[in-house]
Amino acid sequence: MALHHADLTPGREVLEDTPVVHIVDDDEGVRNSLAYLLQSVGIVALTYPDAPSFLGEFDEEEPAVVILELRMRGLSGLLLQEQLLERDYPAPVLFCSGHGNVPSAVRAMRAGAVGFFEKPYEPQTMVETVQAQLSAARDAFAARSARRELSARLHGLTPRERDVLRLVMDGLSSQQIATRLSASVKTVDVHRTRIRAKTSAESLGRLVRDLYLHRLTV
Repeated sequence: MALHHADLTPGREVLEDTPVVHIVDDDEGVRNSLAYLLQSVGIVALTYPDAPSFLGEFDEEEPAVVILELRMRGLSGLLLQEQLLERDYPAPVLFCSGHGNVPSAVRAMRAGAVGFFEKPYEPQTMVETVQAQLSAARDAFAARSARRELSARLHGLTPRERDVLRLVMDGLSSQQIATRLSASVKTVDVHRTRIRAKTSAESLGRLVRDLYLHRLTV
């Protein structure tokens, strides 16, 4: 498989915590020149000749930025972007294309792309954009990890505990929840205590904040 790993920087083991850049482009010259540009400023860049090669090789858990060509043989850059969204893959996506047009750019940006470059791109602008998105990638992958962890904790709640938590999220007091559920205040408070314990929450207020922050439903 024509997978190129540019090699102008220290080994990957030295950069284990550094997000990588995945370049997916069916033009070998373009993808290699972009990889060398990024490697020249210390960015680890991996290249792929098409979408299937990328999908078969990339590590979904490793923080990264993805740079896509719009038109490629087989799966286009836009369709690949859609697949990554379906996988809950939070890497910032940039497009770098010689086939750009307004409708395609709008579609890409609406789907979450953070930038759209036309070839030939301006090297310094590309480097600065990628460097900014590497920092964003760390935050995005950390947020996904936190969201998954919180979601897993919610799975341990009973149906009644979920009922109580939904009402807490609606801003109801224990007395109001007790009335709504035809239960005693003491019973509601027991449920609240168990919810905190099962979710390892510092407080129900903090739990509610995190649920809204990560857009999780109960």
